[in-house]
Amino acid sequence: MESLAKNMKKELALLQPSDIRSFDEFASKIPGIIKFTMGEPDFNTPDHIKQAAIASIEANQTHYAHSNGDLHLRQAAADFLAKKYQQQYDPASEVIITNGATEAIYTALTSILNPGDKVIIPTPTFPLYIAITILNQAEPILVDTSATNFKLTAEQLKQTLAEQGDKVKAVVLNYPSNPTGVTYQQAELDQLAAVLRGKPIFAICDEIYSELNYDQPHASLANVLRDQTILINGVSKSHAMTGWRIGILCAPKEITAELSKVHQFTITTTSTMTQAAALEALVNGQNDSHPMRAEYQRRRDYLIEKMNECGFTCAKPQGAFYLFAKIPAGLIQDDKKFIYDLAEKAKVAVISGSSFGPGGAGYIRISYAASMDDIKEAMRRVKKYVNDQTK
Repeated sequence: MESLAKNMKKELALLQPSDIRSFDEFASKIPGIIKFTMGEPDFNTPDHIKQAAIASIEANQTHYAHSNGDLHLRQAAADFLAKKYQQQYDPASEVIITNGATEAIYTALTSILNPGDKVIIPTPTFPLYIAITILNQAEPILVDTSATNFKLTAEQLKQTLAEQGDKVKAVVLNYPSNPTGVTYQQAELDQLAAVLRGKPIFAICDEIYSELNYDQPHASLANVLRDQTILINGVSKSHAMTGWRIGILCAPKEITAELSKVHQFTITTTSTMTQAAALEALVNGQNDSHPMRAEYQRRRDYLIEKMNECGFTCAKPQGAFYLFAKIPAGLIQDDKKFIYDLAEKAKVAVISGSSFGPGGAGYIRISYAASMDDIKEAMRRVKKYVNDQTK
């Protein structure tokens, strides 16, 4: 019997395995390599959070939780968002605890998309939004923002809506951004809200890096376009809890009621003991991110200085822990070829900008969720590499 693989969902043929993961696997095999590839905090989860999970297990809290999440945790999430960002959500009817922000993104897009719908996605961006849109038989409309400081402007949004017509179902905004680290001012979000207000269009706002804003308070579209916003957050980046898989999904209650169907039939519920850990994080660890953020900012400033000295032009990150740097003239300009050459000759691993969509060609993404010692050594290697290649 011939393989049944050809009879699988046809949209899978349009997807390729993650460039980020495949290159990371390649780079990991190079002895002595210093990696700046993955978007994962290099800090450990704070001890008080780990102890809460242990206590939960010892108390035999190992059974199913409510599908939308333990109500105490939903209350803590709502309180956290209200205190930190003035976002108001009812924990009983407007908050879902998801299996990481990834499942929240999947649930949001799967819940709203019909075949043939269109989703506006500013690029460069985290590629997951594109893949999930395609899997839902919808069309990603990629808007290159490299000429507008890597942010979608109201003018770009107006033009794209005029060009794409009434099949536009949603716009996805990720801020602070992966891969650029840039974020929006409240005035910029107000302008985007003015374009979207009253239209049958969802705004999916991925704010997973909200606690890692350096130079300004976090601003949110949800505060000015609540009725149309599906908000995504979580504890992965703020509390160094990537492996715990706890996300937060919020929306007006009539929307949340529909989101909860996809969530329930996809994962049933999130792990009980990780919810106990997240409860501790949001109640007693509200400022756990502060020392991490200060260290990320120190690394950012050092990296920008050293990369500029090597001839790279960098978008200054206002948040997250990524530096998006343009490859200087005189070096390999194909960013996908460049990263392999850099890895093999300098033993430094970064991610190609092209992996994040239009506007990323000719750039590299550096994740500075790495020790300062590694960063300093890597910058020495990059400087030598640049000098060797431009002699």
